[in-house]
Amino acid sequence: GQLARRAAELLLAKIAPQDLIVTTRTPAGLRSLAERGVVVRQADFAAPQTLRAAFAGAERMLLVSATDLGQRTAQHRAAIEAAKAAGVRHVVYTSGLRPEPLNPAVVAPSHYATEQALMQSGMQWTILRNSLYADYQIPEASQAIAAGALVHNRGAGKVAYVARDDCAAVAAAVLLAPGQAGKCYDVTGPRAYAAADLAALYGELGGRTVVERSVSDAELVAGIAGTGATDDHLRYGAELVASFGRSIREGYMDARTDHVEKLTGRPPRSLRQVLEPLRAARG
Repeated sequence: GQLARRAAELLLAKIAPQDLIVTTRTPAGLRSLAERGVVVRQADFAAPQTLRAAFAGAERMLLVSATDLGQRTAQHRAAIEAAKAAGVRHVVYTSGLRPEPLNPAVVAPSHYATEQALMQSGMQWTILRNSLYADYQIPEASQAIAAGALVHNRGAGKVAYVARDDCAAVAAAVLLAPGQAGKCYDVTGPRAYAAADLAALYGELGGRTVVERSVSDAELVAGIAGTGATDDHLRYGAELVASFGRSIREGYMDARTDHVEKLTGRPPRSLRQVLEPLRAARG
């Protein structure tokens, strides 16, 4: 994934290539890293038998959350068990903000289960609770600019969106720094945005007025998937989006910290900076 690839590049600026192991389902896709001397190994969360050998020789491991929400709790547990069996001493995991049992975000249960598995593993651990990616706001902003409206179900909730590159920089810094065992970090951007703030920013970048319109969860799902939708994949995606909006509305995403700057030595990128290409695209 993009976060892990960026973290690897940042690590290579600090350590020798032969001291870095990267694992992937498709090693051919990381040929450029292998050519630089990085150890590239085949591993697949869906095939747990591949994991122990892939992790052999590693002391610290970055476990980036998998994408299959239905399977990833089991996949993460298998990866943690394989890491321990392979002799890994410290696992850094990319989690989400406040992954508590009552958090309505669809991703929360698997993050919570993974954190618990790590804490009970007997290995050292560090948890990076990443805020929502600023990068993922680009399609939302483009759609809102085109429609002249930001339709949402987040109520008055706020989010300090974080750039994916900053999450990668934090992951690399934690992997290299001493004294990180047993720590949880909320990794956020520098400013928390409510829907009205987003609409104003989108309008400024798009060169037109963007109003914000709050709707119910059901209305948002229907607006994305259509009423009476029979496309299960589309409806699942709509419900996923709505679950994040509800989580924002209920205050689970409202963290704002200075951990990016403290851990990396540089300030985090703002949402405005991440979205600035939209202004350029306007011509």
